[in-house]
Amino acid sequence: MQIPLILSALIIGLGLFGDAAQEALRYDRTAIQDGQWWRLLSAHLLHLGPSHLLMNLAGLWLIWLLVGPALSTRSWLILLFADALITGLALLIFNPQLSWYVGLSGVLHGLLVAGAIADIRTGHRSAWLLLGALAFKLGWEQLAGPLPGSEAGAGGTVIVDAHLYGALGGLLALLLPARKAPSQSAASNSR
Repeated sequence: MQIPLILSALIIGLGLFGDAAQEALRYDRTAIQDGQWWRLLSAHLLHLGPSHLLMNLAGLWLIWLLVGPALSTRSWLILLFADALITGLALLIFNPQLSWYVGLSGVLHGLLVAGAIADIRTGHRSAWLLLGALAFKLGWEQLAGPLPGSEAGAGGTVIVDAHLYGALGGLLALLLPARKAPSQSAASNSR
């Protein structure tokens, strides 16, 4: 529970700085190419406005509720950092037309993939449904653009490639050790 709580507080805190935080921390292609590499990570902590921020925080907490316990705190921290970096670098390399970007949604897609993979490894076959739904969503976005209503809800353009890059970054979970499922006797003793 600490990870989403701390991340939510950080995101809300940065949001209070408004335009000053945006100017200093958002993904800005020119600034990154001029050596401001921290923007590859910090951009994911900023949002277009209150509705975008609330959508991403709701997504964070939903993902945590669905698959949060599937990985250790250490694994979640590694994935948060690595997925933010992968998403930022992929935008820099593969989207040269993109001048700026903010939002956590790419990283959230990665966390969902990683958590679902970890759940599958511990025997929760229902996580395949999560992966299937996410694959359908990503396919839709790549072929038809953002889901209907998502740009209105976010208050700006949705960069669907960030979702794809984040999800691909979430495959890092395949490199992390699987967390053991609780034993049958331990599960029955805890009821």
